[in-house]
Amino acid sequence: MQKTDFDAIIVGSGPNGLAAGITLQQAGLSVLIVEGKSTIGGGMRSAELTLPGYVHDVCSAVHPMALLSPFFKSMPLKEFGLEFVQPTYAAAHPFDDGSVAVLQQNVEETAVGLGADASAYRDFMAPLVADIPALLPFLLGPFKFPEHPFLLSKFGLKALPSAVWTARRFQTKEARGLWAGMAAHAIQPLQNVATSAFGIMLMAAAHVNGWPIPKGGSQMIANALTDYFRSLGGQITTDFYVDNLDKLPPAKVVLMDVTPRQLVKIAGNKLTSAYRSQLESYRYGMGVFKVDWALDGPIPFTSKECKCAGTVHLGNTLEEIVRYEKGISVGKHSDKPFVLVAQQSLFDNSRAPEGKHTAWAYCHVPHGSQQDMTAAIEGQVERYAPGFKDLIREKHTMNTSEMEAYNPNYIGGDINGGIQDVFQLYSRPVLSVSPYRTSAKDIYLCSSSTPPGGGVHGMCGYHAARQVLKDLF
Repeated sequence: MQKTDFDAIIVGSGPNGLAAGITLQQAGLSVLIVEGKSTIGGGMRSAELTLPGYVHDVCSAVHPMALLSPFFKSMPLKEFGLEFVQPTYAAAHPFDDGSVAVLQQNVEETAVGLGADASAYRDFMAPLVADIPALLPFLLGPFKFPEHPFLLSKFGLKALPSAVWTARRFQTKEARGLWAGMAAHAIQPLQNVATSAFGIMLMAAAHVNGWPIPKGGSQMIANALTDYFRSLGGQITTDFYVDNLDKLPPAKVVLMDVTPRQLVKIAGNKLTSAYRSQLESYRYGMGVFKVDWALDGPIPFTSKECKCAGTVHLGNTLEEIVRYEKGISVGKHSDKPFVLVAQQSLFDNSRAPEGKHTAWAYCHVPHGSQQDMTAAIEGQVERYAPGFKDLIREKHTMNTSEMEAYNPNYIGGDINGGIQDVFQLYSRPVLSVSPYRTSAKDIYLCSSSTPPGGGVHGMCGYHAARQVLKDLF
């Protein structure tokens, strides 16, 4: 690499690294992004993991927060080739008796589908959907005094309880199961305080902007962000793995799109002992086990609604999902996991050869688990789609170690950059006036280990860059 001075260097090209780079470059700074892999994107990469012509999303697939993110909404990404497609239904949740609950893009239609719980769902979600747009700057950023304290207090009353507690609002298995599947995206026991917030945000996102799928793969989001960054004059270098900051060319500031464990490893000698100690106590959460399939046809779900959904949650009742997620948190596996399935090729024919399909699925596993969950995941799909296994042409799996090898930020298979429970929601990675600053004045953290946490929204990187501009430029 040419020895060139930069105003800022960003280590890592995930959504937050790219967001930070764009924000700083827009401000007129000279910015370099370095990426250890041969392709940019972090959790947004896509690849032919199984057979030629079958495009699989390596990590993120469906993007509920993409159209909700204030940062993404401010970007001219459509001009750089990014196109989203909307599934007929955001999500579907089948049950063993053949019934199904459907998350639609309209509160009323979703409510009507929940039968006796129609009024309960309408009363719960309609006010939230109305308030969420005004609350997004607070909800998707570091803790600060809110501009709309009354709206926030209303939100908090519904978001702070555990998902299990909130489920008491509903009587039917359909509403309770649909709710449990949404809240389980928290990747922690549903008895935990504030797990309702995850279910609320995902349902609200569906009702505001849907759960979009990027045409051509999640890599297209990364490509659009990269092209826009370069159009502003930013520079990117790939195949440049940073295990020591001394490898970098001179810069006024370095922003690290890494988790606390990596920050200590890479830059520990530049940090105070007190700050290092806080980072070392940072907690990581459950891992994931993922499977991608190349299929001879679409998944043959018994439910017609599941055949029209971008995402399908397989876990049957609330009670089953609660029991499974609690077991995972204490190191137990099950042959009937809660499985999240994405069916991108149903709505994007660029993902597979004509007449063929792809499918993407994962389940939660104990942190660092090495257990092969392929049979268990396929068993859950077959449970609601008899004949599914006969359609499999090829498969690709990733356990927690392979997830971490793919992206070093996924410590122990944790795709959220650390558990997002109530104790680590706004104190990521440490309790601080500014979580993006470190104890070194020229090193900042911009990863999902800072507020607002995991997800393809770019807001961690955006806020970190804004802090850098305020502090140093």
